[in-house]
Amino acid sequence: MWPLSSDALIEIDHVSFGYDSSRLILNDLSLRFMRGKVTAVLGNSGCGKTTLLRLIGGVHAANAGRVVFDGEVIDVRDRAQLYRLRRRLGMLFQFGALFTDLTVYDNVAFPLREMTDLPEGMIHDIVLMKLNAVGLRGAAPLKISEVSGGMARRVALARAIALDPELIMYDEPFAGLDLISMGVAAKLIRTLNDVTGATSLVISHDVPECMAISDWVVLMAGGGRLVAQGTPEELMNSTDPEVRQFVRGEPDGPVKFHYPAPDIAEDFGMTSMTGLARGKAAAGGAR
Repeated sequence: MWPLSSDALIEIDHVSFGYDSSRLILNDLSLRFMRGKVTAVLGNSGCGKTTLLRLIGGVHAANAGRVVFDGEVIDVRDRAQLYRLRRRLGMLFQFGALFTDLTVYDNVAFPLREMTDLPEGMIHDIVLMKLNAVGLRGAAPLKISEVSGGMARRVALARAIALDPELIMYDEPFAGLDLISMGVAAKLIRTLNDVTGATSLVISHDVPECMAISDWVVLMAGGGRLVAQGTPEELMNSTDPEVRQFVRGEPDGPVKFHYPAPDIAEDFGMTSMTGLARGKAAAGGAR
């Protein structure tokens, strides 16, 4: 295990994880997420990006290694510790995870009501301030069904920052957004990080947006491998074939389109059928 760093809020120390013993999703992964910085974790779907967030949030325990939050090793069996640490983080879920039967206002107020003893008057002011920060103060009384997809994503962002978290985790914040909404979301992530001094962890596969707002970029690949990390400029100028293929969106390269599978002839039974046909042909020729 490596020595802890006081400059890092989150440390992933030689972590391996799999939902079963047959396939590792993260394989001996070591990373540091520095305080006050925006770090983007990029990679193809299925490479373990969202799983990494679940380990940081204490949803799952690592099979090996340790996940450290501000000097504390996360123990998923310690409910008191999890509650205390989760109070310090905000999460923007991949699909928003908003309560559809609540208004925009009540969605943002939810964590404040659940996790604090603040009076309703103070909650009111905080909610309106958070909604104003994402440009949706006027939408407070609307139902979730009455707002667009891009607006719903901003509501989810307002809820994620309601408790003024030290760590904000964004799971695919740009997915499903139009170009304008994508630009707005990216700017909000950067602005909120700079204004609040929070540490931001952005999980995504959208290269241009992440490169524009990040201080540090991590590139992962299948099997939970760490391919490269560095500044956005360093990764964009990398000559490594795997890095180059991902950041430039090249169709041909080390990353293959097909998930590993048996030979297609085996799956379709073509080997046995071909053998049978050959056997019949040989038998017919012998007559």
